[in-house]
Amino acid sequence: MGGLIVLAIVVAYLFGSISSAVLICKLFGLPDPRQSGSNNPGATNVYRIGGKVPALLTLAFDVLKGMIPVWGSYFLGIPPLFLGMIAVAACLGHIFPLYFHFRGGKAVATALGAMFPVAWEMALLLIFTWLVVFRVSKLSSLAAIITVSLAPFYAYFIKPQYTVPVIMISLLIIWRHQANISRLRHGNEQRIKPR
Repeated sequence: MGGLIVLAIVVAYLFGSISSAVLICKLFGLPDPRQSGSNNPGATNVYRIGGKVPALLTLAFDVLKGMIPVWGSYFLGIPPLFLGMIAVAACLGHIFPLYFHFRGGKAVATALGAMFPVAWEMALLLIFTWLVVFRVSKLSSLAAIITVSLAPFYAYFIKPQYTVPVIMISLLIIWRHQANISRLRHGNEQRIKPR
């Protein structure tokens, strides 16, 4: 089982390292999201650069990057704590992608995808939380920060065996949003404008 877990962690990192935002922007002839807009290769920045269709495709692939490795590992009978490590590995791949000079995104969608196979109820609750906060604030970063901050509490009440892994993922994503937190505190975080 130990060798299988290590292999699953490595595969999750390599799978997470596929930068959906960069590839989809290339496909649509858009600027590199690492050098345009907010310089973050994620669905929100792709929306700023190219609109709804490229952004939705980026979002879908980023979710799958977390979902597929964890789902496969879940069906192989890997215990919850190690499933959490596999989810973290997929998120680390997104944040520090091997194939893209380790310049990645913030892993919100990838983390959400990683939670679907083991706790779909929690994943739906997280989506609902993000949508409510975003609808009120029009701030994608604020919605992400509040959502991942609540995630460990949701996990504790819905699937307590996954609380520790969810805390790990939440801390990773909050750490990745340090610049956004600073801008939010100073009131100069950029709101998402409809396209």
